[in-house]
Amino acid sequence: MATRLVQINMKAHDDAALGRFWAEALGWGIDSEGPGVTNLEPVGFTYPDPAAVCIDLIARPEPKTVKNRVHLDLATTSTAHQEELVARLKSLGATLVDVGQGDVPWTVMADPEGNEFCVLEPRPVYRDTGPIAAVVVDCTDPREMARFWGEAMDWTLHEVTDDGVTMRSAKGVGPYLEFLRTPDTKSGWNRVHLDVRPYPGDDPAAEADRLRSLGATDPGIDQSAIHWTILADPEGNEFCLLTPA
Repeated sequence: MATRLVQINMKAHDDAALGRFWAEALGWGIDSEGPGVTNLEPVGFTYPDPAAVCIDLIARPEPKTVKNRVHLDLATTSTAHQEELVARLKSLGATLVDVGQGDVPWTVMADPEGNEFCVLEPRPVYRDTGPIAAVVVDCTDPREMARFWGEAMDWTLHEVTDDGVTMRSAKGVGPYLEFLRTPDTKSGWNRVHLDVRPYPGDDPAAEADRLRSLGATDPGIDQSAIHWTILADPEGNEFCLLTPA
């Protein structure tokens, strides 16, 4: 049994408007499965496929109060492309933000609802990822994240150090998943979180139990009205275990 990362879930005050921003930013298609839900994926994409990690935007009234612990890094192919992308994102409503990054070659921005993301300088490792280079998760213990997520998913661990972890689909396509050491501790529930999905034929209850045996916990949320399972990783980051597909 195993899971794989299929999408990120992002809370939004206006899911439709924020969805339009990210669809324009990534060049993706936009859809909705119901009121308060906006779904983004590449045009012509067949879900689920490791070639992309999709985005679900869910309407929620709570305000954003702290820096997100999960963010996107966007890929570029040249310095000119990076500059052009930053300018285009500004025209769509993104802003430059300072999260204490100092003098770095990448550009830190925030979407129209304040969700942080980075526009990276060109890096050869991300040349074939698509528009999203990586999904990045802040953490205090990268090695523990490598242990848990390396066993939770069938993705390949590419690098494990005291400062960070890099993973990618075993098929060698799509964005990377990275866990980076930060001094900040988790505060409140994450407005952006990971969604993982078992494979067809797997028993979701048994998979949830397996994840608990690896160190996942139940975050104490009423789940009686949903058909998926909400868990938290060893550092308390909420994630959803979806039904197999």
